[in-house]
Amino acid sequence: MAPSRFRMVSIDVDGTLTTVHGWRFIAERLGRTAEFERTNAAFFAHREDEDEHLRHLLGAATGLPLSRLVPLLEATPKLTGISEAVRELVSLGLRPVLLTHNPHYIGRWYAERFGFVDWDGTSAGPDPEVDGGVIRPPGAIRADKIGGLARLMGRAGIRDPREVAHAGDGWADATIFPRVGFGIAVNSELPEVDRAADAVLRITDLRPLVGTLRSATPRPLRQV
Repeated sequence: MAPSRFRMVSIDVDGTLTTVHGWRFIAERLGRTAEFERTNAAFFAHREDEDEHLRHLLGAATGLPLSRLVPLLEATPKLTGISEAVRELVSLGLRPVLLTHNPHYIGRWYAERFGFVDWDGTSAGPDPEVDGGVIRPPGAIRADKIGGLARLMGRAGIRDPREVAHAGDGWADATIFPRVGFGIAVNSELPEVDRAADAVLRITDLRPLVGTLRSATPRPLRQV
C-alpha cells in the first residue's frame, strides 16, 4: 500500500465515530435526557459557549463509578470498521489520534478500544477527573481543540501542520480544518462545517475515510 502524504490524522469522537452524540446516549441511559436537551439547545442557540456546554455535558457522569460508565461507552452506537480503519491508517504510515472535547477517561477508553495512539482536546485544572474509581465534577475543564492539536503534534514530533489531516462534524472541527493540510467533514449536520472542509463524507463505516486520505494532497494552510 502506497504511503500517505500525511503523517498524522486526528479524528473527533461524538458525531464522527459515534452515530449519536455520545453524551446524549449516556444522559438517556442515566435518566438525564432533559438536562442534555437544555444544554444542547442553549449551545446551538449560542447562549452557552463550548466550555459551559462541556461542563454541563460532563455533569451527567458526576459521581458515577467509572466501571458503570464503561458499558455505556461500549453500547454507544458507532460507525462500523473503526478498528479496521485505524489499522489501515497505521499501515499507510499515519499516526491515528483523537482530537475530542471529551475528558481524559473517555479519550483513553476510545484509544484503547480502537487502537488510536494518542488523544487530546481539553485543558483542565489540577483536580483529577477520576478519584477512587468515581468520576469527579468537571471543574475547570475547557474545550481546547486548537491547543490539543498543538500538543498532539508536539508529542508526535510534527512541526508542519500541513502533514496533519483532521476529520470531524462540529463547529470546533471547522476551526481546525484551515489549520491543517486537509479537513474532512464526516456526517455533519451543519452546512458551515461542510463548507469549511476539503472533503465531505456521509458514511456508516469509517474505512472510506482511509481512501479519502490516500488520494488527498496537502494544501496550503488557510489559517495559522
